[in-house]
Amino acid sequence: MKENYRTKINNILKETYTHKVISSLDHFSAFYKMSECVGYNKKYKEPILVSGVDGVGTKLRLAINYKKYDIIGKDCFAMCANDVLCHGAKPLFFLDYLACGKLDSNIAEKILQGIASYCKKTTTCLIGGETAEMPGIYQFNDYDIAGFCVGIVDKENIIDGKKRIQEDDVLIGLPSSGVHSNGFSLIRNIFCEEDFAKDFQKKPFYETLLIPTRIYHFPIHILLEKFLIHGLAHITGGGINENLLRILPENFSAVVERNKIPIQPVFNFIQKIGNLSDKIMWNTFNMGVGMIIIVSVQDQSSVLHKLCVLGEDPFVFGHIVKGNKKVLLT
Repeated sequence: MKENYRTKINNILKETYTHKVISSLDHFSAFYKMSECVGYNKKYKEPILVSGVDGVGTKLRLAINYKKYDIIGKDCFAMCANDVLCHGAKPLFFLDYLACGKLDSNIAEKILQGIASYCKKTTTCLIGGETAEMPGIYQFNDYDIAGFCVGIVDKENIIDGKKRIQEDDVLIGLPSSGVHSNGFSLIRNIFCEEDFAKDFQKKPFYETLLIPTRIYHFPIHILLEKFLIHGLAHITGGGINENLLRILPENFSAVVERNKIPIQPVFNFIQKIGNLSDKIMWNTFNMGVGMIIIVSVQDQSSVLHKLCVLGEDPFVFGHIVKGNKKVLLT
């Protein structure tokens, strides 16, 4: 790694460090002091590390074409951190793997700045990573990125849906910021390069598509301090159906009322231009739901009120019923 590039990257990483990080880029691995976690000895009776790994998918192609490199970093972090969040964990640290045909240090710096900006919002340490030049595998200007996030939660507070979800529980949705990071292979099959530059809601269409994935860290952890959350589902590839199905107990089904979801205009536009069926849309995109919170019907009003106070726009769009494990879209 060139010394000037190493110095730049080191500076970006150090902006996210706390005193718990005791390594640098000169080490072959990263070090994080578990004994120094805030409240480690008191708050966590049986601390469990929760890890997640993900990438950005073919949204990368659009971001590379329009030179929106920081968005690549933000999406990579959000996809990982939101998954860890689904189990009630607080992220501790994050690592990235960046592969390219030929390293452009300016581009790599922007990608890492995107990761770091989201890390700082969630008090997560960007603790290290790997950069690989792979000519022959990647074209000169091509990049791919994967991220790895590690969080912590007390064993008794792990959320997996299956232990707590009961009949009559309600589904509360938190809006997505748009398409997030799924469905871009389909989008790129529908639209040509000229289409992405055309106006959509008074700005180029690609700008709407490249809005970064939301991170839900702040509102969810506020709720976890005050309420018993029965389940959390991050809506990514496979849409509401597949991701909600992952947390349902075997003897319960979820009823999803689609008319209660504020579907964003971008999804209606994609469906119209692509002449796509409802089934394809709902099994591919988040349709405006970025995170699902499942709570008891008794807590519904209080949770909704708290979310509104936090500046969120929550909506109730379904409930839990007895029956064979499935998601019923109505």
